[in-house]
Amino acid sequence: MIAVVPTRDGVLPSGADEAIAECGGRVVVAGDGTNRVDLAGLAGEATLVELGPFQAGRWAAALAPLIAALDDNEIVVLPASCDGRDLAPRLASALDRPLFAGATEIGPEHVRVARRGGRDLVEHALSGPVVATLQPGVRGAAAIGSHPKTVVATPAPAEGTVDATVVEVLPPDVTTMDLVEAARIVGGGAGLDDAARFGQLERIAALVGATMGATRVVTDRSWAPHERQIGTTGVVVDPDLYLAFGISGAVQHTSGLGDPDHIISVNTDAHCPMMQMSDLAIVSDANAVVDELLSLLVGEEVAEAVDG
Repeated sequence: MIAVVPTRDGVLPSGADEAIAECGGRVVVAGDGTNRVDLAGLAGEATLVELGPFQAGRWAAALAPLIAALDDNEIVVLPASCDGRDLAPRLASALDRPLFAGATEIGPEHVRVARRGGRDLVEHALSGPVVATLQPGVRGAAAIGSHPKTVVATPAPAEGTVDATVVEVLPPDVTTMDLVEAARIVGGGAGLDDAARFGQLERIAALVGATMGATRVVTDRSWAPHERQIGTTGVVVDPDLYLAFGISGAVQHTSGLGDPDHIISVNTDAHCPMMQMSDLAIVSDANAVVDELLSLLVGEEVAEAVDG
């Protein structure tokens, strides 16, 4: 097994550490600024392939012969980040291998993939070379060493590759970005009293540079779309900061949180699981706190506009 991790400007994408760990520390880092990527503690054996600005078709055509020439390359694993999901099917096609997208576990003999919005886990036996994407936040990654053994590979030019033309790369809109990529998430649960509260959470999230998330109870009530659902039956996330309003902390939700650096929870039950795992636990009515926080943030926004 070997991980293929696309990088832009020397920055590893979400889930890169887990994809590398799933492959025992073997990785091909491909893209732009590979010489600046810090792999200390993440990899034991690394191949750096400088490919310039992101173009999925050209990258796949350049990587395919390099990967085919490596030993033990039958299972190729990419993180299911935005670029990983874009590159994986093109790489699978260039290598003439089947693709397993959205895997939660990948091994030498089988792969488990999430289906039906995460409601089902389907296991497939492997009988030949494959390409798979691994969902971020599902396995974690422990440090495996200090500095990897690194080699630099120079690919042959990918002549005649048909590819999309990149017109402009825009920064993500935090109000609509994929929860998997979000560094800050404002989550709401059954402790909020109606659908309108989630419109307020979206406003709060936008004001603090975060993305809105929800629990399964909320999405089952159609108070928030399913793609905003966090948990084992929704999206597995790994933010730096998680703010939880009215979330009790059922295991299906908390097991999908990854390992946030900071958790702030607001709930009337001081002893619920979400409050117990929080760095800051506020015992209060989440609805009242949402109203007060939005009022403060909107007031600051208006004041800044006037000062400007």
